[in-house]
Amino acid sequence: MKSITTTDYAIHFNSECYNQVNLHLKNCSYSKIFILVDENTHNYCLPQFLSKLETTVTLEIIEIESGEKNKTIDTCLGVWNVLSELEADRKSLIINLGGGVITDIGGFIASTFKRGISYINVPTSLLAMVDASVGGKTGVDLGHLKNQIGVINVGEMVLIDTSFLNTLPNNQLRSGLAEMLKHGLIHNQAYWDNFDKSFSLKTDSLDKLIYESVLIKKEIVEKDPKEDNLRKTLNYGHTLGHAIETYFLSHPEKEDLLHGEAVAIGMILATYLSYELLDFDKTKCDLIKDKIISIYGNIDFKDTDILPIIDLLKFDKKNEHGNINFVLLHDIGKTQVNCKVSNDLIFRAFEYYSA
Repeated sequence: MKSITTTDYAIHFNSECYNQVNLHLKNCSYSKIFILVDENTHNYCLPQFLSKLETTVTLEIIEIESGEKNKTIDTCLGVWNVLSELEADRKSLIINLGGGVITDIGGFIASTFKRGISYINVPTSLLAMVDASVGGKTGVDLGHLKNQIGVINVGEMVLIDTSFLNTLPNNQLRSGLAEMLKHGLIHNQAYWDNFDKSFSLKTDSLDKLIYESVLIKKEIVEKDPKEDNLRKTLNYGHTLGHAIETYFLSHPEKEDLLHGEAVAIGMILATYLSYELLDFDKTKCDLIKDKIISIYGNIDFKDTDILPIIDLLKFDKKNEHGNINFVLLHDIGKTQVNCKVSNDLIFRAFEYYSA
């Protein structure tokens, strides 16, 4: 696959990843290279990555615990201290080898250590390949509140080796698929139609769909790098999705939801809200719900769950001047940002989801 070039960096795929990173390391005088991993990517991805890396620069491996619950400032403090102990300087490079948690926190650690050092993202999950590693968003959670602390700062390059997907369980693949479904809903009907009932995550066409998904996000981010308007559309399904994810993470009697699983619910809710507020076609709304439910199944919501989820909406990053802002659809590929939604409508959306 041909590399995708943005204004500030390039995204390379499969074998070209290693040609480009090795050329980059040869041409740049890095003092040390630090590879950030979790226990999973340390075991399943790092050996393959190191076998293809060509450099005489000192390499250090830093491992953090996996999972959203570890995407915190405390984890950053630990890594910053390790970097200091290992004498990292402003000419050091951090390579983030992992899923969305690793690329988010690794980019933030690099962007803030000694006021900023270089980093490269190597996403190993489907979610990170099509979303988290593209566009320069970095950050950590504040308690259970998603991505409250962070900066927008792009790395040197992104390396997408889709063979790493072979290390993932099915639920992690499904989590990443949610972002691809979102790209179809906000961008165009043709891309959405790729995910029909016969679609399989094991299909040979997955590389092509990943590539197209990266192109969609790249096009949006380049037009609005600071998320002033158009880039907000990438948050479709995320306003309620993030609140649902946070609620399940923090509730002692609920089983944690993966990011994509929560966003999938959020997209069904947002599409119903689009039907109510922007006259989105009801038949399409039902078809979208059916397709997403066929992939992710149903999550049981009790009436007592809804108000706490709504209360979490006030922490959404898109809020402005005290208003909770939703991204909704006039039609597939036709979005509207900064939509206001009443609590009564949100309750009805949950009723629609559960029906």
